Amino acid sequence: MRRRTVLRAAAVLAPVLALSGCASYYYGDKAGGSGGGLMDLITPSSIERNHRAADALLQQAPLDPSHAVLVATLVNVDRLNESSRLGRIFSEQIGSRLVQRGLRVTELKLRESVAMQRGTGELLLSREVREVSRAHDAQAVVVGTYAASTTTLFISLKIVNPVGNTVVAAHDYAMPIDENVRSLLAAR
Repeated sequence: MRRRTVLRAAAVLAPVLALSGCASYYYGDKAGGSGGGLMDLITPSSIERNHRAADALLQQAPLDPSHAVLVATLVNVDRLNESSRLGRIFSEQIGSRLVQRGLRVTELKLRESVAMQRGTGELLLSREVREVSRAHDAQAVVVGTYAASTTTLFISLKIVNPVGNTVVAAHDYAMPIDENVRSLLAAR
């Protein structure tokens, strides 16, 4: 009789324990909310949209908080070797959110082994991802592109496994082009 009770308890607890182990890679909100006011619900800022995008990536990819993640500068989809102030600041905001969620983000601007082009940022071409990731012991690299239409900015983010350049998470989002976005796009 006692053995049946133990077996039943084990059968009930096994799925719960398995699920809790599977979800352990998503860290929750370590730095408090994201602003959370009524205006954020109606018209989220670019920072809020970038934070939400980073959260969406984390929900898809089980990343180990003990290994580093690299965040490359977002680039213009039409000219992959070019970026702008917008690409650089959006990358900074995405990296900040990953840190807030408990991940180790390696600051590439402080490293000598990554060549940065003045006014461009940390651009990682697909052939460089594995080499740079190995040099920084990174488990993943966040890369992204943006494209601007007359009224809308489209952003595509991916988490790439440096071994084989496999995309393990992806998220697309858009935001209206206001004066701030237009100014950041124009500046190199």
